[in-house]
Amino acid sequence: MALKKYKKDYSYSYALGEFPTIELINSKPDKAIKVLVNSNYKGSKGQPDIYDFCKDKDIQTETNDKFFTRISPKENCYVIGIFEKYDLFLQEDKSHIVLVNPSNMGNMGTIIRTMVGFGINNLAIVSPGVDIFDPKVIRASMGAFFKLNFKYYNSFDEYKNSFPGHHIYTFMLNGASTIKDIKHNADQKFSLVFGNEAKGLDDSFLKEGTSVVIKHTNNIDSLNLPIAVGIAIYEFSKKNIY
Repeated sequence: MALKKYKKDYSYSYALGEFPTIELINSKPDKAIKVLVNSNYKGSKGQPDIYDFCKDKDIQTETNDKFFTRISPKENCYVIGIFEKYDLFLQEDKSHIVLVNPSNMGNMGTIIRTMVGFGINNLAIVSPGVDIFDPKVIRASMGAFFKLNFKYYNSFDEYKNSFPGHHIYTFMLNGASTIKDIKHNADQKFSLVFGNEAKGLDDSFLKEGTSVVIKHTNNIDSLNLPIAVGIAIYEFSKKNIY
């Protein structure tokens, strides 16, 4: 296959870095096409040797320094996993995070990493939104992407109608309830809904489920999206983790 800088319409993408590539192979070995290794690769403490690891998994490796300079903006990237894209579905019996029109790839990757870390592995994305297969998303997730179920929806109504059993919580600056006042039943499946980085959710979402505000001081106007999502995930998942 001809190796080119990533584009959304390609049928494949890249996991940039040793750890994301190992996560790719551990979680989605059937999707791994090839692993590129830089000639300066020395291996990382606590990680398997990438050559031995790929050989055990019957995955081809190739040394290709020239491609690294084109595809990876970070000089310390010595391993790139190439994988074919795939479709998934959301689990009806699990709780979800819903991002409405997310616009920042780094933020999405950070949110994915936080979700997976707290045991929420289902992400709904309401279009338009960033390309979840973009290598910047995958790298920011540190490979947690490969443990995620995700699906795009054309509208929030399409998502909502697909999961009528989920209780919806919309996070908004003018939410009716504070997060500390929410009495969440640990057995109830929920959907935590967030707007994009610039505009948040519009007022129509006040009518969807329970609207929630995360209170903070007047020294700032709002929280960064990944921080807000992280606080919400912690509050809603701590009963199931601790």
